[in-house]
Amino acid sequence: MSKNQSIPELSVVILCYHSADVVRDLVAQVEREMEEARIDYELVLVGNYLPGDTKDRTPEVLKELAESKPRFTVVAREKQGMMGWDMRLGLEAAKGRHIAVIDGDGQMPMSDVIKVYRVLQVGRYDLVKTFRAQRQDGVYRRTISGFYNFLFRLLYPAAHVFRDINSKPKVMTREAYDKIHLVSNDWFTDAEIMIEALRHDLSVGEVSTVFYRNERRGTFVPISAIFEFLGNLIYYRFFKKSGST
Repeated sequence: MSKNQSIPELSVVILCYHSADVVRDLVAQVEREMEEARIDYELVLVGNYLPGDTKDRTPEVLKELAESKPRFTVVAREKQGMMGWDMRLGLEAAKGRHIAVIDGDGQMPMSDVIKVYRVLQVGRYDLVKTFRAQRQDGVYRRTISGFYNFLFRLLYPAAHVFRDINSKPKVMTREAYDKIHLVSNDWFTDAEIMIEALRHDLSVGEVSTVFYRNERRGTFVPISAIFEFLGNLIYYRFFKKSGST
């Protein structure tokens, strides 16, 4: 790490819930690619767990990975929410001048982190994200995602330029992160980031990616998430005041 050790160039937040069987390889890949690209980085590995879940070894695996690794930070707490809570805790733990967040289930290429980060640098964007130009997951996930994006554009017409609000990695500058105000604890946080980007008139770029099929398990996103998403959208669009919790 550089002499400015406390402030890395890029913090990579990896959401690792129930990813113990693949996270070792994914973390090793990110670590290798960051070293090859000569990026001063840190990895924030989020392995929050449900109380009483004895099948998820992710917290233990992450702690093993972080041993003797000063660039690694592990966030492993008993869950008080779903993906959004995990993401918020990971972002809060990040110290970098730029922050990336990506899922740790192997469905998105980890090499996208550097690709998206370079686009942010070259284009001088506040935030850059991917859109899933190719999807190899099932009909269920594609249907939910399509409905999400339709609802989002319906209630936020200015978001017509966003092709895929839930896609990761998302990479943002520290200044952009300090402007947005995230409070969601559920599956809405990706959309919340994009709403905040619109609210603060952040410059946003998108690059294409491939979304792989998850061969290990089914989705954690329940069908009820559609109604949850719609309720959140209506609340944020018509009732939530800027900066309120």
